[in-house]
Amino acid sequence: MGRDFYLHLLLACLSIAQWNSSALARNSTGSQVSSRSRHGMGIKGQVLHRSKRGWVWNQFFVIEEYTGPDPVLVGRLHTDLDSGGGKIRYILSGEGAGTIFVIDEKTGNIHATKTLDREERAQYTLMAQAVDRITNKPLEAPSQFIVKVQDINDNPPEFLNGPHHATVPEMSNVGTSVIQVTATDADDPSYGNSARLVYSILEGQPYFSVEPQTGIIRTALPNMDREAREEYLVVIQAKDMGGHMGGLSGTTKVTITLTDVNDNPPKFPQSVYQMSLSEAAKVGAVVGQLKAKDPDVGENGMVTYSIIDGDGKDLFEITTDLQTQEGIIKLKKLGLDYETKKSYSLKVEAANVFFDTRFVSRGPFKDTTTVKISVEDADEPPIFSQPVYFMKVNESAPAGTPVGQVHAMDHDLGRSPIRYSIEQQSYMDRSFIINAQSGVIKTTEPLDRELTAWQNITVIATEVNNHIHTSRAQVAIKIRDINDNAPELAEPYEADMCENANAGKLIQTIKGVDKDESANGPRFTFTMAPNQNFTLIQNSAGHTADIKVRRGAMNRRKQEVYLLPVVISDGGSPLLSSTGTLTVRVCSCRADGSVQSCNTEPLTLPAGLSTGALIAILTCIIILLVIVVLFVTLRHQKKEPLIVFEEEDVRENIISYDDEGGGEEDTEAFDIATLQNPDGLNGFLPRKDIKPELQYVPRQGFCAAPNSVDVDDFIKVRLQEADCDPTSPPYDSIQIYGYEGRGSVAGSLSSLESASTESDLNYDYLNSWGPRFKRLADLYGSKDVCDDS
Repeated sequence: MGRDFYLHLLLACLSIAQWNSSALARNSTGSQVSSRSRHGMGIKGQVLHRSKRGWVWNQFFVIEEYTGPDPVLVGRLHTDLDSGGGKIRYILSGEGAGTIFVIDEKTGNIHATKTLDREERAQYTLMAQAVDRITNKPLEAPSQFIVKVQDINDNPPEFLNGPHHATVPEMSNVGTSVIQVTATDADDPSYGNSARLVYSILEGQPYFSVEPQTGIIRTALPNMDREAREEYLVVIQAKDMGGHMGGLSGTTKVTITLTDVNDNPPKFPQSVYQMSLSEAAKVGAVVGQLKAKDPDVGENGMVTYSIIDGDGKDLFEITTDLQTQEGIIKLKKLGLDYETKKSYSLKVEAANVFFDTRFVSRGPFKDTTTVKISVEDADEPPIFSQPVYFMKVNESAPAGTPVGQVHAMDHDLGRSPIRYSIEQQSYMDRSFIINAQSGVIKTTEPLDRELTAWQNITVIATEVNNHIHTSRAQVAIKIRDINDNAPELAEPYEADMCENANAGKLIQTIKGVDKDESANGPRFTFTMAPNQNFTLIQNSAGHTADIKVRRGAMNRRKQEVYLLPVVISDGGSPLLSSTGTLTVRVCSCRADGSVQSCNTEPLTLPAGLSTGALIAILTCIIILLVIVVLFVTLRHQKKEPLIVFEEEDVRENIISYDDEGGGEEDTEAFDIATLQNPDGLNGFLPRKDIKPELQYVPRQGFCAAPNSVDVDDFIKVRLQEADCDPTSPPYDSIQIYGYEGRGSVAGSLSSLESASTESDLNYDYLNSWGPRFKRLADLYGSKDVCDDS
């Protein structure tokens, strides 16, 4: 009720103020319209008189959001023609006429029948007209006026884009701008203070502040540390009516995050780190890790590690793991030896990769720590006193000559004995032998420096207590030279000279060579037996000499070739020498001194035969001989059978007889010689297709006359010879004998006939026929035994 009372009171005041202003305007307007008169020519010359305008009003206003019980009086229309008798009727048209705005036809009062909202529509345009109530004729021309909706503070401020997120670097100065927030108010900014906003901070003090008019949030405290607190929540309020009491307000939340800056140096959590590594570790082995803590993040927290001092900085190195920001200590090179040095110390430094110059005053952005590394003992292989040994031995030294000695030692605590051996990599390694206990190397045979000047062998040292642990050392042995090779001429020299050469003419320069070294070789001494035709002059270089003509005008027909023995000796100890021969041919020369011929010319030459003709004749003779040899060879070649028989091969004949034999009388029935191969009587059948690897010696055994041959013995002999003869044909043969003699009571004994028929005859009587039929008795007499089995 109190609110409605004050609202009605406000509307009454506004209506009185508008009425007064309307009356003033009306008087002014009426006087202006009264003083003016308009005349014009109408239709057909009719004179029209325009009446003066009697409307008096100004803009009308209506309060928005009115919720009273009665319609709101907007204003009143009145014309000077209205004398108050009720003869004039007022008509209202335009926006909202009849629905929102209604007019009293008699009095002209305009009322608003609905609640208006300025935020929906700020003004309405209406048309007013006064007509005669009786005739309904317009008394005034229609006139337009505006009804404005007057704003009240009915909309609070709003933050449209909230909630907000903002960042600001840590350690920022006071007043550093963070973010600007803006609120909007739907009320009329041109009327009153309904849309005048003032910003204030409700939460987030004392760290941040906000400018009342702009909404800019700024830092309020210095040295805000991200590592202490990273995120802040700030609540900003926007209030209208200039922030006075009774104004409406709205709030928004702003989350402010402090971003990191490099304001903290790295720090090692320990001042000393203890690590250990085996002395047998390989290069690159990891010793350990350490990490310096830096509360900064990102690139501000990146740390790099380095070894700046310590007795192990040459043996160890440190790298940085970019993922974990750890320092990894590794073995840089070999050299750890527990027996020599048992521990190492390193001074490690950790420093920021990037730093901010604003915080240099906070001190150096680096830290140091000490790393102590203990070397652990490991069972190592023996170590030679030298990695490479150099030794010398004279060539031709007898076997067993000492060359030198190697020495290896096990430095572990056990001090295992060492056993030495030579690695047999090549044949040359067999020239030496080593004592397994002492390591003394000796020769196994005399050596020749001219074959190999250096010998390289590999000695292996093995721990007796642990054969797995071995080590190797190279031994280079130089074969020292002795004077065991006599010097000799570099080549068999031959020289040509003109028979008319003058004395002192250089015939040949000879050179000496020696397989021995220079100490036992050059310089050489050349000597030649006294010669009336030639002389030898030794050069200053010491390894050559010149052969010159002693006297000229030699007769090549008297002596064409001269053999000059030259003795060459070295300067070694003992002195060695050898003799070489220089062959000098005396030649006929042309006038310019060039050699024409060095052969003895015959006194008479065969007429008409030149050297080319002789060569042609010899070529023809050789061709004829080759043709004759080929012809004779082809005539003797012919294809012969594998086995040569002088008579027809009996294996291809089947001899049949029409009458049966008569037992013992068959011996005289035919000549048994037809079953014999004349070439086979001596036990040898020649082969033409192969050459036997071993010569078969013919048997000097059974050799009976053709008429007294026992067939059973004959076949046995042939069977045994065929089994034992390596030159026999590689195929089987079958001998078929169809004749059985006359008067035999046994009938046919052919196995070809009896094999296809079954017979129950008893052949035991064959046992009584004698040894000749023993084989048949064995074959047929054992039939019952075979059937039973």
